[in-house]
Amino acid sequence: MAQYHPGELAAQRRAGLAQQAEHSRLAIGATLPPPAVQFLTEQPMIVIGAADDDGRMWATLLTGPAGFISAPDERTIDIEARPVPGDPLTSALAQPAQVGSIAIEPGTRRRMRLNGASQPRPGGLRVRAEQVYANCPKYIQQRTPQRATDAPPPAPPLVGEVLTPGQQETVRRADTFFVATRSAAGACDASHRGGNPGFVQVLSPDRLRWPDYIGNAMMMTLGNLQQDPAAGLLLVDWLSGTALHLTGTAEVEWDSAVPLPGAQRVVDFHVERVVQIDHASPFTWSAPKYSRFNPTLDLEADKP
Repeated sequence: MAQYHPGELAAQRRAGLAQQAEHSRLAIGATLPPPAVQFLTEQPMIVIGAADDDGRMWATLLTGPAGFISAPDERTIDIEARPVPGDPLTSALAQPAQVGSIAIEPGTRRRMRLNGASQPRPGGLRVRAEQVYANCPKYIQQRTPQRATDAPPPAPPLVGEVLTPGQQETVRRADTFFVATRSAAGACDASHRGGNPGFVQVLSPDRLRWPDYIGNAMMMTLGNLQQDPAAGLLLVDWLSGTALHLTGTAEVEWDSAVPLPGAQRVVDFHVERVVQIDHASPFTWSAPKYSRFNPTLDLEADKP
């Protein structure tokens, strides 16, 4: 039976969610049930979280036609894609690695997470599952993908130590991002965060803040941060396919008095490195239909 690690247990207790988390634990397995296999084979994208060769955490996006993710058995998925040139996880995923992954279907607001050990294979990855579970549809913005027939190739990466003014504006407009974390034992996780545009605050070129909304009580992301502050963020421009990768450290402010609507607590993120890859994804997406669970924001009040 699945067990929480000490960081997750500490986060659950701190949040007053230990009882709910124990109930949620029953949904965590190590095998893929048939509905999960079908879901994965229908997806055009999956987000992978892992550490690079220097130990920094990153999240990246892998895409392909329906069927590019398959399941040869109930403990294994094959992903027929590799990171684009210049992606911060290109080298790490070319060798055995611990990975977290999340497949998300914005059109139906469904998502599934699979964490485990990956091995490179010709043209892609093979991931052996250690944790498999679904999440509720809260905070997912509804979108429909369309693969561009004349999509330009990925551009060379733009690398920096802080966010440029244009990248800061990308963050301010974001309604979705993905965050990769790891436990003290090095087990990786990738999760989704969503809200109305403006829910991620830019406090400075190297500091972000976002609210932690009520969720499934597992506290896997915050539990990992209790043990290791390393984190990687991925923001996708759904209109252009540009990927903005950030790595740094995150700290949970459990008792913060910051007035962020709907926040149970807040997370402060210190940016240490930025990689922007224009046209990283060949998909464009429809305009969003925002989740009814997203707290309404007073953007003027939210300014730092």
